[in-house]
Amino acid sequence: MTKVLLLSDTHGYMGEDILKYVAQADEVWHAGDIGDLSVTDAIQELKPIRAVYGNIDSALIRAEFPEHNRFQCENIDVWITHIGGYPNRYSKFVKEDIQLHPPDIFISGHSHILKVMNDKKLGLLHMNPGAIGKRGLHKVRTMIRFEIDGKKIENLEVIEFKR
Repeated sequence: MTKVLLLSDTHGYMGEDILKYVAQADEVWHAGDIGDLSVTDAIQELKPIRAVYGNIDSALIRAEFPEHNRFQCENIDVWITHIGGYPNRYSKFVKEDIQLHPPDIFISGHSHILKVMNDKKLGLLHMNPGAIGKRGLHKVRTMIRFEIDGKKIENLEVIEFKR
C-alpha cells in the first residue's frame, strides 16, 4: 500500500501546515506551479516527490521537472500534468493521447478548483487537488490524500485550510 499526498499550485508556499501531511505520506505528487525550488526541496527532505512544472514556473524548475510525468504506482498507471483539463474538457495538448492511451488516474492542476471525477467514457479517475498555496482567487486551500493498494484507490480525503 502506498500513501499519496497530492498537491498543486503552491506558488512558492510551503508551510508547516502542509509538511505535517507530507510526513504522513509515502510519497508526494505535485501537479505544477511549484513557484520556487525551496518548495520541492522541503518535501524531498521528508519524502520522495513526483512533480511537473506549471505555467508560472521558472526555467530552473522546468530543468528539474518535466511537463508530463507518467508512471506506475503499484498497479496504477498515473499521468500528471499541470494544464490538462478534465473529463469532456481535456486540453488540446493531451486530448489525443489521453483518448488513445488513457491512464488509470489523470491528474492536473492550474484551475485552483478541487475536482475528483470519473471519466466513464475513458475509464479513468480525474483528480485536481485545487491550490494549496496562498496566491490566487481560491478562498480555501486544498490538497488530497489517498492510498493505492494494488489496483485500488482507497481512503481518499480532501484536506482544507483557510487562506
